[in-house]
Amino acid sequence: MTISAFISGCAGPELTDDERAFFRETDPWGLILFARNCVTAGQVSALVADYRACVGREDAPVLIDQEGGRVQRIGPPDWRAYPPAEAIGALYEADPRKAAATAYRLARLMAGDLSALGITVDCVPVLDVRDPDGHDVIGDRAYGDDPVRVAALGRAVCEGMLDGGVLPVVKHIPGHGRAGADSHLSLPVVDAPASALRAVDFAPFRALNDMPLAMTAHVVYTALDRDRPATCSSAIVKAVIRGEIGFDGLLMSDDLSMKALSGTLAERTRDALGAGCDIVLHCNGELSEMQEVAAAAGPLKGRALDRAERALARLSAPKAWDNAEALADLAMLNGESV
Repeated sequence: MTISAFISGCAGPELTDDERAFFRETDPWGLILFARNCVTAGQVSALVADYRACVGREDAPVLIDQEGGRVQRIGPPDWRAYPPAEAIGALYEADPRKAAATAYRLARLMAGDLSALGITVDCVPVLDVRDPDGHDVIGDRAYGDDPVRVAALGRAVCEGMLDGGVLPVVKHIPGHGRAGADSHLSLPVVDAPASALRAVDFAPFRALNDMPLAMTAHVVYTALDRDRPATCSSAIVKAVIRGEIGFDGLLMSDDLSMKALSGTLAERTRDALGAGCDIVLHCNGELSEMQEVAAAAGPLKGRALDRAERALARLSAPKAWDNAEALADLAMLNGESV
């Protein structure tokens, strides 16, 4: 079976017969889970296994957005609650080394939660540099307003994920922090000069350009491309993401169903892949939309397939460790007694 160049969602906590047939026919590279898909540990593990059985790949990636704070798809009572990135970033001002160690340990703990369910990819860290005029869609999801801090804590999170047997996804490349609108709802336009973007927004991504996976930003940067958001801009993907930033891992789009993008889903798919994204992401679980994306995406091949294989080669079994310090860190940041 030929793997398709897209990542799909599904509608609920169990696959329907139609979804199973769709996955068998189209073989999406990965499946992304949301809160609607996650009820109990046993149920999530069964869902993950069902998807992999449909596509016939034991290593088929299963993704989730588990950042902490506002964005965590699994949580109490069945799973731990994690603080937002901003809380870890606040530790950096007093003690950068301690903050990085805390970021690493919490990422290891989170990776353990995910790998126990069969989830192998987490869409963290957010490397967007917070801007005081930016929309709160990023807000406390960012580690701060200093690109050095963001890069240092982002690398610690990536290392914690990798050591915990989960692949990280750096996002939203080349930077969403200045965006004045929520790209889930409308298309943000950033008018900052290229020099400012290079000095601040690009910097964390350049520092972590060795990571296996990255997710694009549905944002227009007028200094780089006046008409097209980064996801659909060959100028930005080729000259900035692949060129200036130097990222050569697997590049996925952000969710194609977000309202920042225009055109049909087939057009969005072709635009993103034509611009240089390796894989497109579709999240809402609407089967008719998934079918439209799959038909337009086509097979994963060439350099995109090579990057996908290289990304999966970075996945390894979790390393042995003692999680006592991590549990203490989590309790402290959550305001709980140890």
